[in-house]
Amino acid sequence: MDFNLKGTLLILFILAVEFCLGSNANLVLPVERKFVGPHISLSQIKAHDARRHGRFLATVDIELGGNGLPSKTGLYYTKIGLGSPAKDYYVQVDTGSDVLWVNCEGCTTCPKKSGLGIELHLYDSKGSNTSEIVPCDGDFCHATYGGQISNCKKGKSCPYSIIYGDGGQTTGSFVRDLLTFNRVNGNLQTGPDSSSVVFGCGTNQSGTLGKSEDDALCGIMGFGQSNSSVLSQLAASGKVKKVFSHCLDNIQGGGIFSIGEVVQPKFNRTSLVPKMAHYNVVLKDVEVDGDLLELPLDIFNTGNGRGTIIDSGTTLAYLPPMIHSQIVTKVLARQPTLKLYLVDEEFTCFHYSDKLDDGFPAVKFHFEGISLIAYPHDYMFFYQSDMYCIGWQKSSSQTKDGKELILLGDLVLSNKLVVYDLENMEIGWTDFNCSSSIKVKDEKTKSVYALGAHKLSSASTVLIGTVLPFFLLLIVMITV
Repeated sequence: MDFNLKGTLLILFILAVEFCLGSNANLVLPVERKFVGPHISLSQIKAHDARRHGRFLATVDIELGGNGLPSKTGLYYTKIGLGSPAKDYYVQVDTGSDVLWVNCEGCTTCPKKSGLGIELHLYDSKGSNTSEIVPCDGDFCHATYGGQISNCKKGKSCPYSIIYGDGGQTTGSFVRDLLTFNRVNGNLQTGPDSSSVVFGCGTNQSGTLGKSEDDALCGIMGFGQSNSSVLSQLAASGKVKKVFSHCLDNIQGGGIFSIGEVVQPKFNRTSLVPKMAHYNVVLKDVEVDGDLLELPLDIFNTGNGRGTIIDSGTTLAYLPPMIHSQIVTKVLARQPTLKLYLVDEEFTCFHYSDKLDDGFPAVKFHFEGISLIAYPHDYMFFYQSDMYCIGWQKSSSQTKDGKELILLGDLVLSNKLVVYDLENMEIGWTDFNCSSSIKVKDEKTKSVYALGAHKLSSASTVLIGTVLPFFLLLIVMITV
């Protein structure tokens, strides 16, 4: 198999659209939400999700920015430091992505400006005292591509090429440099720290990745399962466990993203489907207002990539038409006199002035040993005036054998602590106030620290206070 084919197969599973220390490593990054404004076109949200689904390929306290509500931003991103001396870069945080990459100096096709109120920087390896090329004949390149790549010569760097389903593409070379983050060193306390990691240096972007537009960022940072992810690199070095969690607050904005064992709150778990590119779980039933939906059994078969995908980088929730129609019908059954409107030719909306949770039923997804409950205030979102829209959408994503995917995004995952335990191949969650704090354990010292939500302002690099109203992603790395 030649290099181009290998590279394509490797990268086709990266999602766009998820640090290391010595002994007691608890790290942090700030995150902001992407689409801002009360009158955003809802079609932008669908377009963002469609691009993201095409990008399926590929403790530290990570401060997040953004908010999962479609009427606000629909995307979370963070600020990281790269190089020595460190420079700031804003990147999308993605639990489904496997590679960290940023736009690099010399790129003439990279976006020059962003509508997010942030300044876009190009990484310059010559401006960093600690930058190193990653050779094509080295261990990282061999592991990433499953062996020697074609046309590799001594001293040549390891290339990468990520092709997305929407036609967007990023190409460049892997480099190694210091990643700077905030380390958790006490209850609601952090300090600066850094670690050497391998990431992509993008010198050519095309399609949506090369446009200077409202949602332009410096790159993408993934927390996927592959060996090329930052999480896997740190775990391979023996400095962290492959366990991370996030809590997305779509009420006040803000949240938590942590790496390490969560000791509080308690949560239930279910198994992750092994050998999958994404975080897949086995769905057993769907219940609305006490009634189980009538669904064909093969919709839940997890073989050959089937099943339900948990994806914090997707704003909405996508269901096969058969499931979607039943859910929407049962959700609206309690309010038969509502006048429905079609917004942007895609969203079912209506005027409603009472409390959503009193007027509509919860939707329950039952998995093995655990249920995920989407309340009306989760799956319905405020649009404008007294108008609300339904976040459930018909899925257009399919497996290789034509089976339609169930993809649960932020509208279902918000206001829940979600824990990804790759050590035991499990995932779990519990309803939680994501503007509060969780407790994690340092595996070496057995100390337990409180981690609170943060706010990263796109117009400022300063964190204000301990609990901030905007969205931040906290990652806690625990030494093992």
